[in-house]
Amino acid sequence: MSTENLSAIKAAVEKSSAYKNLSELFDEGTFTQIDAYTMSGENPTEVIAGYGTVNSCPVYAFAQNSDICGGAMSKAHAAKLQKIYDLAEKTGTPVVGMYSSAGAKLSEGMDMLGSYGTVLNSVSRLSGVVPQISVILGNCLGTGALNAVSADIVVMSEKASLSLSVTGENASAECAEKSGISHITAKDTKEAIEKTKELITMLPSNNLSVPPITDADEPDEKADCLVKQVVDKDTFIKLKKSYGEQSVTGLGRIAGNVVGIVATKGGVIDNASGEKIADFVRFCDAFAIPVVTFADSEGFADVKNAAKVASAYADATTVKITVIKGKAYGAFYLAMAGSAANADITYALENASVSPLAPVTGAAIMWADRMAAPKKEREQIVKEYEQTECNAQKAAAYGYVNDVISKEDVRFKLYTSLEMLSGKRVSTMPKKHATI
Repeated sequence: MSTENLSAIKAAVEKSSAYKNLSELFDEGTFTQIDAYTMSGENPTEVIAGYGTVNSCPVYAFAQNSDICGGAMSKAHAAKLQKIYDLAEKTGTPVVGMYSSAGAKLSEGMDMLGSYGTVLNSVSRLSGVVPQISVILGNCLGTGALNAVSADIVVMSEKASLSLSVTGENASAECAEKSGISHITAKDTKEAIEKTKELITMLPSNNLSVPPITDADEPDEKADCLVKQVVDKDTFIKLKKSYGEQSVTGLGRIAGNVVGIVATKGGVIDNASGEKIADFVRFCDAFAIPVVTFADSEGFADVKNAAKVASAYADATTVKITVIKGKAYGAFYLAMAGSAANADITYALENASVSPLAPVTGAAIMWADRMAAPKKEREQIVKEYEQTECNAQKAAAYGYVNDVISKEDVRFKLYTSLEMLSGKRVSTMPKKHATI
């Protein structure tokens, strides 16, 4: 191929929206293409790939180029992606994938199954080794969607489509968010890339390194929730906000240090909320991100889901700190705050309620004679039981919480605990993985 042809290919690629998106992702002047001149038939390969830094953090990335054959997956396309994943594995570097594709290159027939399979195998092999972020900017339908949703975090533009169905049923960003497939929905491509850059600065390069540490910032003390009153101002990134609405998960910083946040909103933890919690705890544990749990719930709606949450916490060897800010009864306390969770430290706010049984059940058993009173009096008896038998001070006296603290002291206590536990090391029994 002549020099003129190579120059023409390079010029055409650099005019594409895919190239522009990668340039927006990387720090100015740091993006370097890999296999810039490879061809897929008579056209340049349908994906652009390379490396650079994002907010000074090394990153490998690719962007499907919908300007060429609709960004369809070809053998050359798959080979280019394979090289990115191989290099990321060798160097322990995060991977960002930008998806916008019409699907498979049908002219290559059955070879497409092998191409998709090879890429999916690489994604799975790297899971838990380096952070992977998928950014869905256009169509991502059919088998290609498997690759995208296998990443640790999925960021999706409002105008994008994501579905296993090639016809695109229930493929909208809204559907993906409500079903727990995507973690963040952005209003457009620009915001999706900005969200991705923000995430990169919160994640370690790989499972053997630590997240980037920044200068400490003051919290938003006037915020309407305890989480935002504790984390550094404007650092909390909420994930899956429209899925499992009885729980909140996300990444934030406490005095410059990255933590994973889990918070429950009272009431009963439904299945979606429990699944969301368990998945997030496993993600944090894979990359040794400390998990800070703000616990407030009467229990779980389903015993199997409760077991999944309990298993996620029990298996996690990362730093785990729980603050009981409301109710913590029975299975919920055990799964997320107690011995089953292997919490390193458990705090309780002064007005927290901790008990092996819900107060109404405890009163019915322990104060059976008093609960024989008329119905209108029983509610007051249950309240009295909760105040006298389920209070935080009593739980502390029995060793079920390590300290009873005020709301104003939460941030300081968390900061000092995170510092103390930063050198945590745990040896576990040899096994492949849990089966719960």
